[in-house]
Amino acid sequence: MYQVGLIGAGRIGKVHAMSVGANPDARIKYVSDVYQPAAEELAAAYGAETATVDEIMNDPDVDIVMICSVTDTHADLIVRSAKAGKAIFCEKPIDLDIERVREVLAVVKETRAKLMVGFNRRFDPNFQAVKAKIESGDAGKVELVTIASRDPAPPPIDYVKGSGGLFRDMMIHDFDMARWLLGEEPVRVYASASSLVDPAIGKAGDVDTAVVTLTCASGRIAVITNSRRATYGYDQRIEVHGSKGMVAAGNVLENSMGFYGNDGVTTAKPMFFFLERYAPAYAAEFASLMEALKSDATLSPSGDDGYRSLALAEAALASLKSGAAVSVG
Repeated sequence: MYQVGLIGAGRIGKVHAMSVGANPDARIKYVSDVYQPAAEELAAAYGAETATVDEIMNDPDVDIVMICSVTDTHADLIVRSAKAGKAIFCEKPIDLDIERVREVLAVVKETRAKLMVGFNRRFDPNFQAVKAKIESGDAGKVELVTIASRDPAPPPIDYVKGSGGLFRDMMIHDFDMARWLLGEEPVRVYASASSLVDPAIGKAGDVDTAVVTLTCASGRIAVITNSRRATYGYDQRIEVHGSKGMVAAGNVLENSMGFYGNDGVTTAKPMFFFLERYAPAYAAEFASLMEALKSDATLSPSGDDGYRSLALAEAALASLKSGAAVSVG
């Protein structure tokens, strides 16, 4: 039985606690949060104890540290966990500063720590079916990947100010998906973006509507579109066009009911919230972590995946500022 120290008892911490609680090979031993009532509530729900970060790091019985706290704590907690000999799961991003990410990954390598970064969309059953179809060769050689990712409504402006911006906070998931589906690293990034949804987002120095084109050395292309507003729900779609055909995954709807009448066909809207849409993915993500630890396999997505996706976000920002395509090493 793997013992888990969970750091961060907020919204995403609760999601990951559910995944641990549903897995027969793990249990939450400790919950830590700067807001003690939140830690106590979550710990009570899973028969765990509250603890400080120091207590989690110093307990030899803790096998896994799950980092679900605010972004600016991630890097230090990864370093501490690695030096304490723990396996590590960390929500994206590792850090907003790419140089700091390099430093963190150097420690992970030096200590031979196992680190998994939380790109949960790889574990969505629909997207995994797309990946499997690509790998089977049925669609032929991948030529064009198209990813649509649109939130139903913008986040609070205070969140925007501390998020690192749309490219680092939102599109970073799509950068990881593009890399995963292309099977090749992009070498050139071109970004176009505006603030059309909420003027306050523009005043905060961010954008809310964006298109990024990624080009690989082979000529393969990925096009990503993001918006902070989709009035019809949480819009998450993928198309992969290949030499033999296309593979696509559409939105997951609130229900499967459809009305077919003389004036047309009506179906339910896409699920509204990302926690509902990706609930199966979060559970599968933790199950993958457990299987990898039991078999001593490499964890994936890895710290390098986190670094490379952040590098694409940085390149997109540079492209937006310069108005030109940016090369990526």
